[in-house]
Amino acid sequence: MAFKFNTEYPSIESLRERAEKRMPAFAFEYLDGGCNENINIKRNTAEIRDVQLKPRYLKNYNKSSLETELFGIKYSMPVGISPVGLQGLMWPNSPEILAKAAFEQNIPFVLSTVSTSSVERISELTEGKAWFQLYHPTEDWLRDDILKRAEAAQCPVLVILADVPTFGYRPKEIRNGLAMPPQMNMRNVLQVFGKPTWAMQTLKHGPPSFATMEKYMESGMSIKQLGKWMDATFSGRLNEEKIKPLRDLWKGKLVLKGVVSDEDTEEAIRLGFDGIIVSNHGGRQLDAGESTIKPLRSIAEKYGDQITVMMDSGLRSGPDIARAMASGAKFTFMGRSFMYGVGALGEKGGNHTIEMIRTQLQQVMEQVCCEKVSDLPNYLVK
Repeated sequence: MAFKFNTEYPSIESLRERAEKRMPAFAFEYLDGGCNENINIKRNTAEIRDVQLKPRYLKNYNKSSLETELFGIKYSMPVGISPVGLQGLMWPNSPEILAKAAFEQNIPFVLSTVSTSSVERISELTEGKAWFQLYHPTEDWLRDDILKRAEAAQCPVLVILADVPTFGYRPKEIRNGLAMPPQMNMRNVLQVFGKPTWAMQTLKHGPPSFATMEKYMESGMSIKQLGKWMDATFSGRLNEEKIKPLRDLWKGKLVLKGVVSDEDTEEAIRLGFDGIIVSNHGGRQLDAGESTIKPLRSIAEKYGDQITVMMDSGLRSGPDIARAMASGAKFTFMGRSFMYGVGALGEKGGNHTIEMIRTQLQQVMEQVCCEKVSDLPNYLVK
């Protein structure tokens, strides 16, 4: 299928600006913010853009293909949609919008345990091609039941998180009542009145809820009770004792997200993971940490022949994806960028953002005269 992006919004930044105008401030700040002083969220993108590529204009060059194989599946380009929690809070029905767009354009969509559509619904929309990201439950029976549902939904890849042993300190979320336990305040309610499109879409699709988790929750819980229940139900701290049963139970591909060190990469290899995603949770967890591009280069060089190395956090354009691939990533993921697209353009935002990124990446590939994305490391200025 052919899609054209809206030329009034030709960049992620232009989508971000429009999304800010259409979303209540509390929802936009939840999407847009990092932790503490927002240092690492800015460092992520800035240091990706320090990476330079060297064109080879006089080589025997035919054409560029973005097609990329990952875990035996051919995708149309080396970009997927990262798991994002509370998507429907930021823009109503956004996980379904993005899952449909990803399916239509043949890129992976990763559903978070704490997103606002269920694993069954997303599987239906993607014909079983969506990935599933698991927040690790404290109870074994709950873990096992969620895994059975993901398997029944035909999810080819299970992603588990390493980088949320504790919630990041996010001042804007605390002020807006979106910390755990959450609470709505009068400021938030007044913000909704100023965003009629968001409000009408919320009325149409219903208030956001943790759809995958609804069957395990008591009905009628207040938002404060819900927050306490979620906090008690999941444990973000991973160790070998928690990982081994997951590897035994899950027959598909298993990916660890949130790796930024050689030590954790070596553990992931030892414990039988098929891939890792070098990520710092979009700069939302550790403001004092490194950007993602720095550990990526070292990890890919040392371990890229032993495990599939991917990356997210900080990517905001097609050239950014080319820089990450040239630095050793086998695939990339973007979260905020796609949510800006949906916040800006609603139902059209998913396809718009995918096609815009595709066009940008295609131009970079053709400009440096690179035929395959797997060859991009040959064009890296070292």
